[in-house]
Amino acid sequence: MAPRAYWKGTLKLSLVGCPVVLYPATTAAEKTRFHMINRETGHRLKQQMVDSETGDVVEDGEKARGYELRKGKYVEIEKEELEAVQIESNHTIDIESFVPSEEIDQRYLNHPYYIAPDGRAATDAFAVIRDAMKDQERVALAKIVLTNREHVMAIEPLGKGLLGTTLRYPYELRDEDQFFDDIKSPKITKDMVELAGHILHTKAAHFNPSKFKDEYEDALKALVKRKASGKKIELPEPEERPSNVVSLMDALKQSLKGRGGRKTATKSHARRATGSHRNTKKTQRSTARHRKAG
Repeated sequence: MAPRAYWKGTLKLSLVGCPVVLYPATTAAEKTRFHMINRETGHRLKQQMVDSETGDVVEDGEKARGYELRKGKYVEIEKEELEAVQIESNHTIDIESFVPSEEIDQRYLNHPYYIAPDGRAATDAFAVIRDAMKDQERVALAKIVLTNREHVMAIEPLGKGLLGTTLRYPYELRDEDQFFDDIKSPKITKDMVELAGHILHTKAAHFNPSKFKDEYEDALKALVKRKASGKKIELPEPEERPSNVVSLMDALKQSLKGRGGRKTATKSHARRATGSHRNTKKTQRSTARHRKAG
């Protein structure tokens, strides 16, 4: 059964348009989740909204939206007033420009979506837009309305379809200076940098997300399975934290030694094994000569 489309509309490039559908490219359905339950009855608990001052339960008819002007002071916004400023979707992904992909700051990337043609009749126009983008090697920037909010979306070819990623607005990003300004600039020796470079070289690889392993998720599933089967859960002893390494240079050397030490040990073991094998052959030949002489 095909997944349900999250959004339907038209992808437009100037006067060329085609019906498309959007599907969320990510899912959290497989993650282990827990509910709050009553320990005595085993029943699931329901949350209630309560007044922060009186502690009284607030019924649905008494709930309202409010914006905090200052500490404890709110201005109430009516539902109709909120609806009046919401942007009505015209169900169009309108491509406005094309930019080099390397110019997009990774911090702006938000939610990814798969974009596919909606029906066979849309395939030709969809393929034209997709293949034209492949030839240009640029990312399209378009506007789309999702859940009553306008978003900027970066669109790029992905296999037979397109990948659309909503982008954050500048006001959603924190300025890195407030986190990096206090970082000192110590004098680092060339030897240290070269040692670190060697370590980086030994760990060189290619991006392969299939190797990602969520060990915590696996442990959660194992815990739930063991608990549900009635088996006893044995809590591990807390591990002792290793003491901090005083010398950065020693730590770098030890890290590099750890990577190359195994190779050295393997070669040494091979030499010992070869020497032992030669000694065994010499002994066998000596014994054979002795028997022949006797």
